[in-house]
Amino acid sequence: MSAPADFQNEIYLKGLGDAVPELPTDLTGLEALAERRLSSAAFGYAAGAAGSEATARANRAAFDRWRIVPRMLRDVAERDLSVRVLGTDMPAPVALAPVGVQSIFHPDGELAAARAAAAAGLPYVLSTAASYSIEEVAEANGDGPRWYQLYWPKDRELAVSFLERAAAAGYSALVVTLDTVALAWRPRDLDQAYLPFLRGIGLANYFSDPVFQKAVGGPVTDANRETAILHWAANFSNPSLTWDDLAFLRDHWRGPIALKGIQHPDDARRAVDAGMDGVIVSNHGGRQVDGAVASLDALAPVVEAVGDRAEVLFDSGIRTGADVVKALALGAKAVLVGRPYVYGLALGGQAGVTHVLRCLQAELDLTMMLSGHTRPGDLGPDLLVRSDA
Repeated sequence: MSAPADFQNEIYLKGLGDAVPELPTDLTGLEALAERRLSSAAFGYAAGAAGSEATARANRAAFDRWRIVPRMLRDVAERDLSVRVLGTDMPAPVALAPVGVQSIFHPDGELAAARAAAAAGLPYVLSTAASYSIEEVAEANGDGPRWYQLYWPKDRELAVSFLERAAAAGYSALVVTLDTVALAWRPRDLDQAYLPFLRGIGLANYFSDPVFQKAVGGPVTDANRETAILHWAANFSNPSLTWDDLAFLRDHWRGPIALKGIQHPDDARRAVDAGMDGVIVSNHGGRQVDGAVASLDALAPVVEAVGDRAEVLFDSGIRTGADVVKALALGAKAVLVGRPYVYGLALGGQAGVTHVLRCLQAELDLTMMLSGHTRPGDLGPDLLVRSDA
């Protein structure tokens, strides 16, 4: 069985026939290409963050403050990147983060990303705010592992319907995003007066839902489309939620549940005390609170608070395989990658997403190998040193 690192050999061998990759293998180079390909509104929605975008910058700066210290002569000929997280066997500790409205990046949107994830065997996390429905994405994902991300609406009956549909469509774990009780102040979107949801984009799960349809007087058509969009706006977020409401999730979801958006150790403890199976350390890629703590800086304290009572995943700022190694060394069981695969989607559809996933896994494999490690579980804080350089 080939190792992820063998992807580089594949590239070099193709080069003997003068073939070169269509997309950069340095995944940090995708953003600039995507900016040239996408409309300014679509690119701004993908790349933008809250306020001055200080949190998004902090996410990346936090990775640069940690340096890997390679170890030698440790027999790294055979490596195994596989992990089991939230009840899911994964060939590598990487999942595709929930990203909404993917049709603004490529017509196939979530369908293309779900197919690429399935081919890689990596979990695809479907956003509630998707361009295609729960069922359509499940069909595209086939036998691939998939998790469902819930934006918890005010309408409890609608929330139950989402959960029941996801369970019936084979989504095995639930990811509940807590940090979006309102959409943040995002100047890139505001300056273009662009919110795709108000144009009916990213509302497929709502428009296809029987509870939602009943509330707007029937299936969504041109006749009631404006009413449907306004109903979405009135129900999208629920700022009145508290920790006591988590019991509702347990009553309506049988599989593992992870809370996304945890940044404080006390919140992590409360999540575990409430019976959650995992927490995802995330600041939504800097999209919600300007000037917030970098996600990576919040990781180790959360890991310490949780201990072995639940699984800790990481999100926000992952761009390279070395980034994945650093997050794992600081205690994450797996990471969620977002913007890089979205840019790959924009540049090449399913093939673009596949390219991103193969590059990320190859660099992860090589970074582990060259630093003297063979399994994600072997990585720990002793792999890293803190540097302000």
